[in-house]
Amino acid sequence: MNSTTATPRSAKPRQVLAWALWDWGSSAYNTIVVTFVIAPYLTEDVAAGAPAGSLSGATWLSIALATAGLLIALLAPVIGQRADAGGRRKLNLALWSALTILSSAGLFFVADEYSYLWLGLVLMAAGSVFSEFAAVSYNAMLRQISTPATIGRVSGIGWAAGYVGGIGVLLGAYLLFIQPDVGLFGVTADGGMKYRVLAVVAAIWFAVWSIPVLVAVPEIPPTDRAARVGFFASYRVLIRQLRELYAQSRHTVWFLLASAIFRDGLAAVFAFGAVLARSVYGLSAGDVIIFGVAANVVAAAGAFAAGIIEDRVGPKLIILVSLGGLIVAATVLLFSHGSTLFWIFGLILCLWVGPAQSSSRTFLARLAPPGHEGQLFGLYATTGRAVSFLAPSLFGLFAGIFASDRMGIIGIALVLLVGAVALLPVRSPVRESAPL
Repeated sequence: MNSTTATPRSAKPRQVLAWALWDWGSSAYNTIVVTFVIAPYLTEDVAAGAPAGSLSGATWLSIALATAGLLIALLAPVIGQRADAGGRRKLNLALWSALTILSSAGLFFVADEYSYLWLGLVLMAAGSVFSEFAAVSYNAMLRQISTPATIGRVSGIGWAAGYVGGIGVLLGAYLLFIQPDVGLFGVTADGGMKYRVLAVVAAIWFAVWSIPVLVAVPEIPPTDRAARVGFFASYRVLIRQLRELYAQSRHTVWFLLASAIFRDGLAAVFAFGAVLARSVYGLSAGDVIIFGVAANVVAAAGAFAAGIIEDRVGPKLIILVSLGGLIVAATVLLFSHGSTLFWIFGLILCLWVGPAQSSSRTFLARLAPPGHEGQLFGLYATTGRAVSFLAPSLFGLFAGIFASDRMGIIGIALVLLVGAVALLPVRSPVRESAPL
């Protein structure tokens, strides 16, 4: 996996800003479509008219997203490897971002009738695949717009920008469309219109803020002309390169496995947070949206601050401390009652999510051989999807055994703990300290 491509020795602020704005833009898709608005709309409103004996909307959505996850696991590393080899990283980012935007806009046509559920599920699954592929190329750009001494803070800026962008979109959605009986442009709840129009808003937001990175950050040169082969032959190239990676840097492989475990726990924090807020701690639907805004604020602050510290202490320590903080906060929530304690310790929980996510990305970026970042971030996506059943399964197991959603927290905490233990023996990547 040797390459002659050099890591840049200086980072231009305008490139860092342009790169971070993509995260700012994509946050609209993640907050509106994936988490707080469209997914609940599909599972509750659109699926409400299901015939007796049919699977629930949530079950159908999980099947659709599981299918998408399988496609990502099979295709992400090859797509990343081919983008690296052919010098098409920015082109891939543009393509997959555009397809994500189109899938989001298409959700406008999903009315709140059961016959439209299939369309919503297909678009949600497609958007999940496209957004993950876009993230592979986006994450791979981190080394292009940072230096070894600043990579932590640059990654933190990106994560923080995403959280702050999510705040703006989510708050605007709540105030302008969801809360009023008649929202902006005269939009009402008839036919699910107040939710459907937000899918278009998310698409427009993403489209506008994805442009700067495509203008400011240059395309990479081809890194391995020998790897520019047909699609199926790319798997043979991938297998060969993985063997070389394992022989040369086993700690990179072990990090991919360890991070896959704890990243599944991080994903579960968001996936089940809104469910627990309503079913266990008594928050209303409106309160959940406001909590989501506050959660993004503290997560952004945590990611930004930890990124600066990381350049001095390294990503491994940041990840371990963050996972420890998450486990402690989850344990306190397990024994807490009422909305006040949920607000306090739920926000403390979110404070540690951003640093863990940001430092996980920079850990791999520091390990990646120059010119092969796309391939490794493809594997990063694949390994994450490969174990994505862990936290949901353990959540369901403990919730089912004790007949209480609250006890599902134990399952999430266990996944975070196992991920932290698996990370302990992984050697930290070589780094250059930021100047004091």
